[in-house]
Amino acid sequence: MPFEKHLPGAAPTRRTPDDPASLKVVPVRHYARWVAAAAVLVLVAQFAHGLLTNPVWEWDVFRDYVLSETIVQAVWVTLQLTVYATMLGFLLGTVLAFMRLSQSPVLQTVAWTYIWIFRSIPMIVQLVFWFNLSALYKELGLGIPFGPVFWSVDSNSLIGTIGAAIIGLTLHQAAYAAEIVRGGVISVDRGQLEAAAALGIPRLRQIRRIVLPQAMRAILPTAGNEIIGLLKGTSVVYVMSIGELFYQAQVIYGRNGRVIPLLLVATAWYVVLTSLLSIAQHYVERRYARGTAAPKTLRALGGRR
Repeated sequence: MPFEKHLPGAAPTRRTPDDPASLKVVPVRHYARWVAAAAVLVLVAQFAHGLLTNPVWEWDVFRDYVLSETIVQAVWVTLQLTVYATMLGFLLGTVLAFMRLSQSPVLQTVAWTYIWIFRSIPMIVQLVFWFNLSALYKELGLGIPFGPVFWSVDSNSLIGTIGAAIIGLTLHQAAYAAEIVRGGVISVDRGQLEAAAALGIPRLRQIRRIVLPQAMRAILPTAGNEIIGLLKGTSVVYVMSIGELFYQAQVIYGRNGRVIPLLLVATAWYVVLTSLLSIAQHYVERRYARGTAAPKTLRALGGRR
């Protein structure tokens, strides 16, 4: 047997044909996997060949516009809309999430109704509504509810085109952010909160130091996807004639008729921006998973537990 120790001078152990140690190990042949890989490589090669040789792509036009001043400014507007809507949306979404988790039925109902309404209405409808807010309210003011108004201002003066876009994107994003944050909070073991309460730790400090650091592990993957979706969703504001990336690409190919290369310019910038966000998401997730990633990595490498 393989584990037997042969003493000096002792006769070697005979191996029979049925001995497992004498059997020849043959690796499994994955023919279907090879065929599928070959078919995929052929399709990729065909696509790359057409991408490089098809004159309709007009790569010279792409090079002329991809770093042009108009496109770069449009990218900056897209980033501004994304940053403002992300920060304000997740701030409002966090408030809504804790309203849904509160013991007050009024707060629960208000938060649930908000999430239900804004997840039901398409983003483009919300943007057009906020863009035409002045048709519904000529003036916005401050005063006593159902009483006199002490200060008022014209709606168009207070909320411009960019402001209407940020409001629409923020309110839409907050509805989804609320459910993301709520899902992360309820994933934390409730026993930790009970232990913290038994130690006399204030409620706000429990949320800030115990709940949120652990909830971030569940929040970040979904939140990252939502932010990337918001970055691409800013293209919807073209209906408001805001000079973001997609709108400016439309304006340029409306003048020169080069539709395909200008769409390729917008696509390339979206790919670059989403790739950068994906890289940032990876490093942020790794930071918040410091307490759990190392043991899994060691077990995967065969290290000691």
